Amino acid sequence: MSAYITNLIKQGEHQRLDFKHSITDSKKIARSLAAFANADGGKLLVGVRDNGSIAGVKSDEEFYMIQAAAQLYCKPELQFETKVWQIEGKTVLEITIAKTEIDKLITAPDKDGIFLVYIRVNDQNFIVNNIYLKAWNRKKYGKGVLIRYNKPEKLLFEYLQEFGEITFSKFVRIADLSKYKAEKVIVNLIVLNLIEIFFTENQVLYKLVLLKDN
Repeated sequence: MSAYITNLIKQGEHQRLDFKHSITDSKKIARSLAAFANADGGKLLVGVRDNGSIAGVKSDEEFYMIQAAAQLYCKPELQFETKVWQIEGKTVLEITIAKTEIDKLITAPDKDGIFLVYIRVNDQNFIVNNIYLKAWNRKKYGKGVLIRYNKPEKLLFEYLQEFGEITFSKFVRIADLSKYKAEKVIVNLIVLNLIEIFFTENQVLYKLVLLKDN
């Protein structure tokens, strides 16, 4: 049975898998749980170091920390599944979080205790911005979008075709728009699936959606 965990660990951390050496802060782990739920779902392997080596945990203590994170520090409360594995004579806790199916994004507290929305992107968790939240709500609740192909949209598409990506502040400058109007343009285009949002460690970028061949 340990082959299952070994094969998971060999994958390394990615969009749907994260390693935790140990859990000492329920609020902090709540961010990871929420990020998985708001993205594609995923698994936490507790008792595994970042390099994939086995550290092992005291499963009861770790479970109660995760339970507190899911019930007290995730809003709405988050459901998860737990399995306990023995590998190399040590205990590894497998926590599985499903993608949220409710009509709300899960929030968790930041370092100052403010509840924010996190998502999982590749092997990192990010706080989303207002553009992401507005686009998510528009898509979720099916509100229609009517846009005209005016100068701001034309400028944005031409810039993206030439340079591939743009920041919000750059779009505000080149389109000579207020932040409110620029945000509205980008949200509409995300809802129409014409551009997409990318979170990186240093900035948020917007790119054209690449059409896939059938």
